[in-house]
Amino acid sequence: MFYTSSDILHLVLAVCAAALTLFICWAIYYFIVSAQTIYRLVKRVEDGVARAEEIMDIVREKLKNSSAYFMILGEIAKKAMEFVQEKKNKRNIRQKK
Repeated sequence: MFYTSSDILHLVLAVCAAALTLFICWAIYYFIVSAQTIYRLVKRVEDGVARAEEIMDIVREKLKNSSAYFMILGEIAKKAMEFVQEKKNKRNIRQKK
């Protein structure tokens, strides 16, 4: 089977090449699994950012539309306060007489 030292050397080199091949295959497999996990994570983050942008757009639209109502309500409240003040002043003037 092993007649010379070169036969042993060739056997050892073959075993080392097989071990190196297995190690490289194992490393490539884990690299690919890690890359897939990172891809899924990035995809989730992108989806989350897209949803957050959609929510921000909806909120911005709602605030823009409701700001006109707030201005109208503010004017109504201002007029109501002026009306109440006038009534109060008239009542105070009547009571003093």
